[in-house]
Amino acid sequence: MCTWLPAIAGLWLAALSGPAGGAVEPGAAVEREFAAICESMANGKNPYYGRGRLRELRAQLTQLREPNSVAATRGLIGHTQMILGDPEAAIATLSEVLEQATALELDPQLHTMTLWYLALAHLQLAEDENCVLSHSADSCLFPISAAGIHRQPEHSRRAGDYLVEYLKARPDDGQAGWLLNLARQVSGDYPAGVPARVRLPADALRPTVPFARWRDRAPDLGIAVVDLAGGAVMDDFDGDGFLDLVTSTWDPCGGLKAYRNDGRGGFDDVSAAWGLKGQLGGLNLHQVDYDGDGRLDLFVLRGAWMLTDGVVRNSLLRNVQVDGATRFVDVTREPGLAEPAFPTQAAAWADFDNDGDLDLYIGNEATRRGVPDPSQLFRNNGPNDSGQVTFTDIAAEAGVRNDRYCKAVAWGDYDNDGDPDLFVSNFGKNRLFRNDSVGGQPIFTDVAPQLGLTHPERESFTSWFFDYDNDGDLDLFVSDYRQQAPAVAASYYGVTIEDGNPLLYRNDGGSFTEVSRSVGLDRPLMPMGGNYGDLDNDGWLDIYLGTGEPDLASLMPNVMYRNAGGRFEDVTFAGGFGHLQKGHGVAFGDLDHDGDQDIFHQLGGFYPADDYANALFENPGGGGNWVTLFLEGGKANHFAVGARIEARLGSGEDSRSVHLVVGSGGSFGSSSLRQEMGLGSATRIEELIVRWPGSLLEQRFVALEANRAYRLVEGKPDAVVVDLPSFRLGSDRAGHVPAP
Repeated sequence: MCTWLPAIAGLWLAALSGPAGGAVEPGAAVEREFAAICESMANGKNPYYGRGRLRELRAQLTQLREPNSVAATRGLIGHTQMILGDPEAAIATLSEVLEQATALELDPQLHTMTLWYLALAHLQLAEDENCVLSHSADSCLFPISAAGIHRQPEHSRRAGDYLVEYLKARPDDGQAGWLLNLARQVSGDYPAGVPARVRLPADALRPTVPFARWRDRAPDLGIAVVDLAGGAVMDDFDGDGFLDLVTSTWDPCGGLKAYRNDGRGGFDDVSAAWGLKGQLGGLNLHQVDYDGDGRLDLFVLRGAWMLTDGVVRNSLLRNVQVDGATRFVDVTREPGLAEPAFPTQAAAWADFDNDGDLDLYIGNEATRRGVPDPSQLFRNNGPNDSGQVTFTDIAAEAGVRNDRYCKAVAWGDYDNDGDPDLFVSNFGKNRLFRNDSVGGQPIFTDVAPQLGLTHPERESFTSWFFDYDNDGDLDLFVSDYRQQAPAVAASYYGVTIEDGNPLLYRNDGGSFTEVSRSVGLDRPLMPMGGNYGDLDNDGWLDIYLGTGEPDLASLMPNVMYRNAGGRFEDVTFAGGFGHLQKGHGVAFGDLDHDGDQDIFHQLGGFYPADDYANALFENPGGGGNWVTLFLEGGKANHFAVGARIEARLGSGEDSRSVHLVVGSGGSFGSSSLRQEMGLGSATRIEELIVRWPGSLLEQRFVALEANRAYRLVEGKPDAVVVDLPSFRLGSDRAGHVPAP
């Protein structure tokens, strides 16, 4: 689909470098550093963000006289007003352009594209009035229910009218037909308001399999905070035993947000108290205990999608206790992680050299000076003489610079030899760097070509290792992200799309077989973010994918796949997961200690106009039995990231195993590092086997009861029961309310 807005980048260099040393940067200096970036971006010409492009277009307009050029430039101004978050001004500008194009019989293509942008501007204003300012749990969930119909339908109705006119000129534009169906649904004019020729088939709006309905609890819990695209982490940052929430936004003027789980059904906004409000921007973030002190720190990734504006440093935020209270301080520079800065959103932590501490790989994405920026492998050197943990970039030495446009990074021991290997998802050929390190000498070999994992014709994005078939080795999920919004729309019309679906590589003992279509992953989806977890505690890992792209026209449901014993079923509509907003950070975790995993989803787009509220889907329960495991390393890193877990259930013909690897999950969003394992109908674990990272010690624990939590400490023989009091989300916060 064509667009008027050229993809040009603004020119910006960070002027403030901050203090050159010191274990902790003064908070005021950090705030000034990021505030300067905010101001520069807001006034610059970045195609996704700044107002400089609008000033430039207005200046150009004063030099033009030819009617088509004048109208086209005014159309560009209207489009820019729209993406910058002023749909009223955009509608006024574009309406004048349409009137002029009609009266003067200007270029018909100009007339058609003005109809298109007017439809988008009205849809954006309708969303602002109905889904953002009057947000509810049913807002923007597809198919649209009666509760999701706009209370103020004027602008969604006008959008539909413009789309009808647009389709007269371009009747084969499937994406426009899709948007017309959406517009008429939210305005309450469906199906009569959609011509039969472009109306969605009735089957497209029905659940394909039965599944329990989940509900977005974020609005009534006060955490439906509006932001642009960003990351999400669900974990226990203050050590009180309850899972908290932290989010970021790529908005260079938006700060990190943190919500402390009070253990009584509610969340407290602790963004300021934890020292995070001055940390502006960040398209992704991860939790990590980089210094082994038992407290979870944060790593914030910046610069992605900012193109040449994206030379912005990342942030390593150390979790410290100040007078008994949690606070994060920016310690990025002295450890050696601040410079050189490259645009990124992708990173992953693992102990690649088995020395007991976590190393960091950062996949960088921008192309400047005609070549991609190199990726970085930071080896954790442990504490220096002053007690400060430092890192050294050894990517060149290890052979993992990548030098390609990287979109995701995943560590996983695919060959079961005891050390983590590295998958790098690229726009272009992917890479799987097999870890051949010996005696601390970093050696990696790219085996993607011989294993059939490169796929140069695809633009790979979200990726992770997991054991989807419970056979004891790590399989690989790789999403396709070519610009395929029209193909996604066509798939809802029942059109078979032969390409563009996510890829699932089944691990066959060190080699891979691509099995996506044979296991039900057979549609294009265009995922930007995603993660995995167990929706119904059946012991099979399910997948939630956040979809979209920056284009405001790319409104497509986020997608949930339930793993039904090795085959995936689409439960998006049945479960209420089909959010139409751009999907990014996804995190699974048991927020209310009732034994099942809830899902936090950070939503929002890239243009300032495309902000949206986060969602928290509460698990309605009713699934299988479960066990929660807290692993604590000794020789391994403290939270045992990279540990392999096998739970052997039942005996005889009923025996089976469930497998997990300790980590935060997918490549956009971070689930809790405590391991929440579904057991299906099993009432106990006959034998639990843990292979610890680093030491490679294998421990066995027998006869663990289901529906309990245990702490497992490396080298200690007993599994210790942990009390996790349950409560209802949204309950009376004056006192404890047990779960039913």
